[in-house]
Amino acid sequence: MNKEKAQKLIYDLRNKLNEWAKEYYVLDNPSVDDAEYDKAIHELIDLENQFPELITPDSITQKVGGIISDKFEKHAHKYPMLSLGDIFSWEEFLNFNKQVAKITDTEDNEYTAELKIDGLSISLIYKDGLLQKGVTRGDGKVGENVTTNVKTIKSIPLSIPSKDEIEIRGEVFLSKKEFAKINDERLLNGEQLFANPRNAAAGTLRQLDSKIVADRNLDAYLYYYFNETNPIDTQIGSINQIKKLGLKTNFETKICKTLNEVKTYIEHYTEKRNELDYEIDGIVFKLNDKKLQEEVGYTAKTPKWAIAYKFPAEVKETKLLDIFPTVGRTGKITYNAKLQPVQIAGTIVSAASLNNAEYIIAKDLRINSIVKVKKAGDIIPEVINSIKDDKFELLSIWQKADKCPACNEQLEKTLSEVDQFCVNFNCPAQILRSLEHFASRGAANIVGLGGQTIKKLFEEKLITNIADIFKIEEHKESIINFEKFGQKSFDNLIASIQDAKNNSFEKTLFGLGIRHVGSKTALTLAQIYKNIDNLQTASYDELSSIDSVGEVLAMSIVDWFKIESNLQLINELKTFNVNFEYLGQTKNIESTISDKSFVITGTLSKSREYYKDIIEINNGKVIGSVSKKTDYVLAGENAGSKLIKAEELNIKIINEKDFFKILKGEQDER
Repeated sequence: MNKEKAQKLIYDLRNKLNEWAKEYYVLDNPSVDDAEYDKAIHELIDLENQFPELITPDSITQKVGGIISDKFEKHAHKYPMLSLGDIFSWEEFLNFNKQVAKITDTEDNEYTAELKIDGLSISLIYKDGLLQKGVTRGDGKVGENVTTNVKTIKSIPLSIPSKDEIEIRGEVFLSKKEFAKINDERLLNGEQLFANPRNAAAGTLRQLDSKIVADRNLDAYLYYYFNETNPIDTQIGSINQIKKLGLKTNFETKICKTLNEVKTYIEHYTEKRNELDYEIDGIVFKLNDKKLQEEVGYTAKTPKWAIAYKFPAEVKETKLLDIFPTVGRTGKITYNAKLQPVQIAGTIVSAASLNNAEYIIAKDLRINSIVKVKKAGDIIPEVINSIKDDKFELLSIWQKADKCPACNEQLEKTLSEVDQFCVNFNCPAQILRSLEHFASRGAANIVGLGGQTIKKLFEEKLITNIADIFKIEEHKESIINFEKFGQKSFDNLIASIQDAKNNSFEKTLFGLGIRHVGSKTALTLAQIYKNIDNLQTASYDELSSIDSVGEVLAMSIVDWFKIESNLQLINELKTFNVNFEYLGQTKNIESTISDKSFVITGTLSKSREYYKDIIEINNGKVIGSVSKKTDYVLAGENAGSKLIKAEELNIKIINEKDFFKILKGEQDER
């Protein structure tokens, strides 16, 4: 291939990859799957290796890392990166607003409301369309040049469509999923755990080896915009401009035009913050008009026109009475803390999950020690650490279990995993959890067969495996005499079991509880293999080549079908006429919503999973957030910020009746 042809191919590939990366990492709305993206990027890498003189600083291949620095240079900020004042109550916000009103002559000030991400501040400097520098906040006046590491962050573009000198600031952070993944890896390596996502993000961005940074999947939300050539006069205008330049902004940002809207925003995210896939510790309110910002002014350390409303974190001390293991349906061992009851955030807390043994050892938790406890997101109790006083040193060092708490069989742990497992397939706890999983809504969806009912049936030895669920009718006399169970409940249960026989293959496959096979993977496998017999004969090489499956999951599937008792279970289920055929449309069949993307929000007459299944079976996509590339927002009652966002972007909003009309081809107003 000659250089001229290679140059054109490289140019086209870069443009295509940059657009795909923006769709995936910034807009959360990918138009191609991972396999196609990976194929294109490898093609680009091969071409650049052949013609290294064609590599440019803004090529997406420069994001993979691999450079090791000796140290970070200091960089003086052109504009100081000021900290914000903190408030902790609505009354304090009203006092803040009164001070602003002294300058603006009105208490109805317009504020931008932005979620306060638990990350670290970053400043990005672009010049002549290219990213020149990425700098940490430091002391606000001087930061560290971490450009090499910033370039590995997939949501930060290496080039923008503007030749002006522009500074854009925001927050670098780790998602909850990535934070958990990093700490699991540190446990395996015997390293100290990161205390929170902010510490993890800060530690990552200051890594001297940029390859490590690239592997940790940092993300960023941007919100400050400085451009002396073409200034923008509002904060919301700045955010919109940042978005136009191809950088990532937070969809949850909103303009609050009245005090009542400010209060509503605070109340909404105080309640909803635990549902976000990243940690927030408050909300930042900024006066929207930048001319008014200058008039209101600054103190020596903080702007007077902005304030951080912080969620109060309530931490209490109590006694750790015991640490005990439990076993799940896959045999995974989870440790739990029994606590001396303590009131936190309005509720009594007496227990908390401690994850795995390595987690407990890393934190050096000991029975009968005094521990600090908080409620993560005001929902999940979390043991932070032990109080290491003189009495602590006298306590016995905790030892992890070596036997299963349910069946007393030896526990196993591989070098590549942090968790221990019970591998006894006859373990009663695993059987009970597998029965609960099979009957759950996402699997067989057997109404009336909840956890307590299954436990009772299991204890009475009326069901001992999944196949026994389809024999329940034989035990009618015993079951209708259960407490709070009668003829009507029994009839409804039997009807639901009969319905479960007719589920599409992916539901039953998910219900079988094969390790690592979630509902999405089950659907993918069902669409490809069509039935259980085809899947059973699939080879490891064949399975591992499927996008979204991979080596670990492929081996798990192959191993599951090698177990004789599992094959006997499938055969027995077939005798009860349980369906193992895929009933939906394959990905190759077009439907009226093929390749259309949906956001589901609000309270609907049926569950979100119900609509999600219909959409995916018909080759559509369900995504978590609204962007300009969203095709439809399916909205029920009490739809919140996603509905507002859809209205702002002029996205088609439909109700349940509209949805089925579109599905039948009777309506499409796009």
